[in-house]
Amino acid sequence: MSGIDDLPPLRDVIASHDLRAKKSLGQNFLLDLNLTAKIARTAGDLEGCDILEVGPGPGGLTRGLLAEGARHVLAVEKDARCLPPLAEVAAAYPGRLEVMNADALEIDATAHLTPPIRIVANLPYNVGTELLVRWLTPPSWPPFWESLTLMFQKEVAERIVAKPGSKAYGRLAILAQWRADARIVMTLPPEAFTPPPKIHSAVVHLTARPEPLFPAEPEVLSRVVAAAFNQRRKMLRSALRGLAPDIEDRILAAGLKPTMRAEEVSIEGFCALARQLA
Repeated sequence: MSGIDDLPPLRDVIASHDLRAKKSLGQNFLLDLNLTAKIARTAGDLEGCDILEVGPGPGGLTRGLLAEGARHVLAVEKDARCLPPLAEVAAAYPGRLEVMNADALEIDATAHLTPPIRIVANLPYNVGTELLVRWLTPPSWPPFWESLTLMFQKEVAERIVAKPGSKAYGRLAILAQWRADARIVMTLPPEAFTPPPKIHSAVVHLTARPEPLFPAEPEVLSRVVAAAFNQRRKMLRSALRGLAPDIEDRILAAGLKPTMRAEEVSIEGFCALARQLA
């Protein structure tokens, strides 16, 4: 008995199904069900919500989400070895867990979900950032999800919440904070996982803003930010030279100095510059 439901402890589940974490799939299993329940709680009140979970593995976080009252969980798992233990979780929570054996990068999960929708996942390290960027850049805003509660390598989490002037501040911080309120809600040491990774991990909670923080065309903003941070040591007038022949005038019109470097420019500043270049 595990304490959160009548299913066996995760260590026993992994042993009985001979589940070894695969490095090629970016897997590190979180076995402490108290921790997975705590992560589920950081996503807020789950009653009446559909949850998308990517990379459930043996189902530790899945069990936390269901125990916390999620209406329906869609668990997308690429590794077929994890399907039998997930089937046992589905049997313990009849009608509330749907498991899809698929690559999360290749499917449209929205057809299987009913709003309100939240995404909660201990993301595989090798696809975490790519999935986050996709969820933050849908064709229209607001997105299909209300919030994202995601585990990343601590270094990636710090990049998501970074402020101007810090080394971690860059494209990911601007993309995340322009359209969402982002904060780190939990940090986990390597020994919380099996096998232990070489780095700490952190859970980031992002709540979708109804409107982006400042007006800007997404494509133009993305282009400006990419050009600025691709040569982050250069001043704006040099880094952005390829965007317009009169780039210095446009930088000044946006209320910025041509001698500034990318990491000194706030999100508001980048949006102002994007409007000048639109």
